[in-house]
Amino acid sequence: MKSFKNSDWVIPISIAVHLSIINGFLYFLTPQTYTNGYYILHYNISWLLITYGLSYYTRKRKERFFTNIQKVVQLYLIYGLAYFALFGITGRIYKSLEHQLFVYFLICTALTAYRVFFFWLRKKYRLWGGNSVKVVVLGRDKNLKKIRKVFDDSELGYRYMGYFDDKKSKSPTFLGPVMDCFLYILENDIDEIYCVASKFNSKELRNLIDFADNNLIRVKIIPDNKEIYSRGMFIELYETVPVLNLRRVPLDTLFARVVKRTFDIFFSSLVIITILSWLTPLMYILIKSESPGNLYFKQKRHGLKRKTFWCYKFRSMAPSDDADSKMATKGDMRVTRVGRIIRKTSIDELPQFINVFLGEMSVVGPRPHMESHTHDYEVSVDKYLVRHFVKPGITGLAQIRGYRGEITEKKDILNRTKLDIFYVEKWTLKLDIKIIVQTVINAVRGEENAY
Repeated sequence: MKSFKNSDWVIPISIAVHLSIINGFLYFLTPQTYTNGYYILHYNISWLLITYGLSYYTRKRKERFFTNIQKVVQLYLIYGLAYFALFGITGRIYKSLEHQLFVYFLICTALTAYRVFFFWLRKKYRLWGGNSVKVVVLGRDKNLKKIRKVFDDSELGYRYMGYFDDKKSKSPTFLGPVMDCFLYILENDIDEIYCVASKFNSKELRNLIDFADNNLIRVKIIPDNKEIYSRGMFIELYETVPVLNLRRVPLDTLFARVVKRTFDIFFSSLVIITILSWLTPLMYILIKSESPGNLYFKQKRHGLKRKTFWCYKFRSMAPSDDADSKMATKGDMRVTRVGRIIRKTSIDELPQFINVFLGEMSVVGPRPHMESHTHDYEVSVDKYLVRHFVKPGITGLAQIRGYRGEITEKKDILNRTKLDIFYVEKWTLKLDIKIIVQTVINAVRGEENAY
């Protein structure tokens, strides 16, 4: 009979430490508030209910400090609302709101410090051999080498003992044919069995599962290797049927969309009020004095889910019949003198903050292409339309990596698309901020945007 692992105490200890931090700070920094029994219940029960609702506490072995950092932010925001809602409900607040904000900031800082300490201590403990699990693999295919990289990471606490397969091998980790695994597993106190599904039929798998269940051993199935797997995939359950979703888009979640939209509204409003409010009249005078035509150049482009919208820019070229089909090129004669300056500094792009405010674009995202180019690229460039899983942006990852302006070779659009897809699958608010900062730096340097 297997004994319980030390990890069984991780969640109770973490809950106790978290509640001790919260109650400790409240007791010493807001003693008048803390002495109210109703308040004490509110602080503690709110924490327990919110963490339960977010599934915050977990014993997942592969979790690292940054694995679910967005869940930590969610917890602090929601618990913050509960913390301050109490004062609104009771109509009483001791000392000042600024003091309560400071107290809550200290609580969040202390909770984060404990999180840092916890993962540091867990790493050291596992390096010393504690909290480890012994694993074996049944069957061998191309996935084994990839899984070994996880097993060999000492920070995660796996102890890879080897693999069984009916095909003999000279590998030092080869333990013998599959039939020998059962005795080995019992004699060596194996905790987890990883089974390559393609090597066994349903009856054999059922026998293996029954054996594991009767001996308190966990079985994990490695699906058939069809060479279609990616880092972005995840499993969804439809009743009891597992379905493999091959692409994870962070912005599909409501929380991520709200965060990004809130940032877009704030940032675009700031630019519209502080820059466009005085720049627009000035640009009107400069542009109209040199070339007849409208202040704005507007063009239909494809956005989220390939929907068409009007994209606005300050007009930098003389009016022409091919404006909607011919991309600007280096030394383009259509570009005016004022146009050369505003294109070099990307000032011509600023009206797109109106598109952002209206919700048609985002500050950061894949750059929108004119309709004719989208029609061409969706046929000639593999997975091009993946870009349209999110809103297009004024700037993007591809642009700060140098893939901007005129597309002269096939590799230009291929590399641009790869970076756009990477952004779609790896979006974070932190990545958006990095891209914005680098865009500003590039604009100051005067890197021309010819697209």
